[in-house]
Amino acid sequence: MRPACTATLLIDDDRVRVTRFDFLPGAETGWHRHGHDYVITAITDCPMLLEEPGGAMREVLVTAGTAYRRLEGVEHNVVCNGEAGMSFVEVELK
Repeated sequence: MRPACTATLLIDDDRVRVTRFDFLPGAETGWHRHGHDYVITAITDCPMLLEEPGGAMREVLVTAGTAYRRLEGVEHNVVCNGEAGMSFVEVELK
């Protein structure tokens, strides 16, 4: 069993939800499905192991200062796959 990441809610209003995620090495979000379109901005380099439905796994590196967006409906578990911790901010568009 992996440790859970720390999720800190920064803003939650009628338009957006902004959450900071901090991971120790090996920590995970736990399985979840995104109910909104969202944008991730990496605070640190984020070496991620993405566990996806059906048993698929992908390793990705989101470098510090970069961002990406995904559409509502993404389902996965995000695991810190590096030897250092990682942090990112997620903005969900309501």
